[in-house]
Amino acid sequence: MTKLMTQEERLNYLVEKFKEDSGEYRDLKVSDNINEKKRILRSLMNIRMPRKMDDETLEIQDEYLKEAIIEKGIVKINDIKTVSEEYGSNKKYADKISIWQGDITRLSVDAIVNAANSQMLGCFVPMHTCIDNCIHTYAGVELRAECNRQMNNLRIKYGMEYEQPTAIPMLTDGYNLPAKKVIHIVGPIVMGRLTKELEEDLSDCYKHTLDMCLENGIKSVAFCCISTGVFHFPNERAAEIAVDTVIKWLSEHEGSMERVIFNVFKNEDKFYYEGLLS
Repeated sequence: MTKLMTQEERLNYLVEKFKEDSGEYRDLKVSDNINEKKRILRSLMNIRMPRKMDDETLEIQDEYLKEAIIEKGIVKINDIKTVSEEYGSNKKYADKISIWQGDITRLSVDAIVNAANSQMLGCFVPMHTCIDNCIHTYAGVELRAECNRQMNNLRIKYGMEYEQPTAIPMLTDGYNLPAKKVIHIVGPIVMGRLTKELEEDLSDCYKHTLDMCLENGIKSVAFCCISTGVFHFPNERAAEIAVDTVIKWLSEHEGSMERVIFNVFKNEDKFYYEGLLS
């Protein structure tokens, strides 16, 4: 067991350990500013390739991240109103669906959904604001390691050029996140005009994720806005597809889910989901 450390001591320890682990940045000069140290640590975690790290560093990383999540504020499912409670909605399954705006890494649910890329190793861009980066940051480096193990097994089966196909989910532990599990899924990328095939692919993302929940006894799930943002799926149409697909799936699997949360970050997305569900 590591000795009892303050959060600042953990941060200082981890910055030095991750600098040393990086090789390239072992001599990086870091100021005494706590926020800069946090940015350096996150950046070093973001760029780190999946490989072995010593148990003591992982233990301190886990303690640091768990405390960081507590500081951000854990949100439990009972803290989130259903659309029936929030808006007085009488839409079908209004008592099982919620809209919640905020940081998905704060949610204490059975599973959160990560908008992944086809490499399935997370975002390597330091301090990037995408959900993939945020989830991997606050889960810790063990998450990337597990994703890498699963991808290596798939490459043994399908060949070394294997990449995760669109709408095929991958289930991992949540590690230091409040969520028990993370479901990683690659959404469709809109390069030009929106096609029926792309719409069907997005619908399959929601359907296949819920199928995975059913298969693994997951009763509460928080969806991010899959494929919007850098994947350029139009936000309003994405919300329509998400809501339609989830309601249809719930009608075909009565009693399978206790709560489905549409996690939104932008006001624009909240507006669309409220329009569809309130």
